Amino acid sequence: MVPVLRSSLLRRMESQAEPAFATPATPWSEATARSPSMSSPRPIEKGSSLCLQKRRGIGAKASKIMIRKAIIQDVKPIHGLLSYYADQGLLLPRSLSELYDHLRDYFVVEEKGRQNAVIGVSALGICWEDLAEIRSLAIAKDKQRKGLGALLVETCLQEARSLGLKKVFTLSYVPGFFSKMGFKEVEKSVLPHKIWGDCLKCPKFPDCDETAMMIDL
Repeated sequence: MVPVLRSSLLRRMESQAEPAFATPATPWSEATARSPSMSSPRPIEKGSSLCLQKRRGIGAKASKIMIRKAIIQDVKPIHGLLSYYADQGLLLPRSLSELYDHLRDYFVVEEKGRQNAVIGVSALGICWEDLAEIRSLAIAKDKQRKGLGALLVETCLQEARSLGLKKVFTLSYVPGFFSKMGFKEVEKSVLPHKIWGDCLKCPKFPDCDETAMMIDL
């Protein structure tokens, strides 16, 4: 089932600047949840897709943008998008095998009518009974600064709430973005040890230079 977000939410999101990536993956989390003005976000409707009219950067003709759960055909486009930023040292790389294994964690942004339809991605990974992580969040280079990263983060937060989780964290190079969405900086030592398994894949290990951010739901 895929969530729906109203266009009013999109307009608020579009006013926020966002990075190309939200947070690098696990020990790091990639890319782009809630601003003070969104402390009580509208509930996401169940059972339908998210279709939004984009009005910026697409000329006179609006394009259809949808946020949905990833499907098996999305794995290679997701891999390509994450690899683009991983090659720049901005995200933790994800192998095709890992993406297939954890496909159910992922959401994608799809633009109808575009050859490479997947223009954004994020994942919500459950770490413990009350804690999840937003990871592998990235937006295509030519679709940045349109609020898509913030929409993906909010979608992950809504799913976390629906699962009964109490806290969500991320590891990021862009703490300012997450701070605007309600996340607070925390010490890495408060995070469970199990999340650091992915750090072994990071070329910067053990000198992690990301900021740990957390939000209470």
